[in-house]
Amino acid sequence: QVTLVESGGGTVQPGGSLRLSCTASGTILSTHVMGWYRQAPGKRRELVAVILTGEPTYKESVKGRFTISRDNAKNAVFLQMNNLKPEDTAVYYCNTRPPTYSVYGDFGSWGQGTQVTVSS
Repeated sequence: QVTLVESGGGTVQPGGSLRLSCTASGTILSTHVMGWYRQAPGKRRELVAVILTGEPTYKESVKGRFTISRDNAKNAVFLQMNNLKPEDTAVYYCNTRPPTYSVYGDFGSWGQGTQVTVSS
């Protein structure tokens, strides 16, 4: 059983930056996908960025602004968010799943979420 804990959320002005962190208790296999998803009020949870090996996958609207990275030795995944926009406001969730599962489905283990609010 894996427990994921997110941190780093908060309130920033448009154009600001935040860095989200997710650490896992229990071992995350380096062969498992790690990623970030978000859910805005009244909307479904959506993929933001996922990484296994090689090139990460990003939601189109965050490309060039967000960067995902992982540290397998520390069982951690990070999301650097720059040039934040009001439409990025959401609860952000950390996730890990076997690579055999689609990254677009509700699979794997989830953290409790961290709130990101972008507002002037």
